[in-house]
Amino acid sequence: MREIVLDTETTGLDPAEGHRVIEIGCVELINYLPTGRVYHTYINPERDVPLEASAISGLKTDFLKPFPVFSKIVDDFLSFLGDDKLVIHNASFDLKFLNAELERLGHPLFLPHRATDTLKIARTKFPGSPASLDALCRRFQIDLTSRTKHGALVDSELLAKVYLELIGGRQTAFSFEEKSMAEKIMAVGDGGTLGTNTIITAGRAFRKPRPHAPTPEELTAHEQLIGTIKGSLWKN
Repeated sequence: MREIVLDTETTGLDPAEGHRVIEIGCVELINYLPTGRVYHTYINPERDVPLEASAISGLKTDFLKPFPVFSKIVDDFLSFLGDDKLVIHNASFDLKFLNAELERLGHPLFLPHRATDTLKIARTKFPGSPASLDALCRRFQIDLTSRTKHGALVDSELLAKVYLELIGGRQTAFSFEEKSMAEKIMAVGDGGTLGTNTIITAGRAFRKPRPHAPTPEELTAHEQLIGTIKGSLWKN
């Protein structure tokens, strides 16, 4: 199962007020675990970045000017996402901004049900407790030293770890991973094929089943042993 953990940085809080996306970070998950594949880009918002936004993300107008505008990265971005489920913290915020960018270019919009909102999961699981990404990292003892500023890729990598904890921790992911590999092996056995880069490694060498019936010598030795036990329940 493929999912994409996604985060954005923006120039403000509302695209209806002319604010734009300035950074996108994505982390690919297979069966809830990061694969190492990521998507990351800075974006020229074609406007100034307000000081209050720069204070949060560390991104300034002059830094972003050399980077491509959204229309230049949209195809690569959508290609990386594919049709897979998105995992977003406070999904309505990010989807609102991404949809504003997509609508401007005439692209189909992201529907709300495509995203798993980890903020909603956290508030349901821990009612009344802080549910920010920082707070959840502290709850699950996830190292925050890489997060000196809000960065889309760093936050996506942290959210991937938080998401795994929210759905039950690493044991859940391992069980799904084992099921997935078992399904792949069964597919091969049924005439299916795996990807050209997929390798299945057996955990141990094949051994023939051992015979379980005792030999005549073992039966004799057993009778002799029973004979030495006073009041044995196994005596005939």
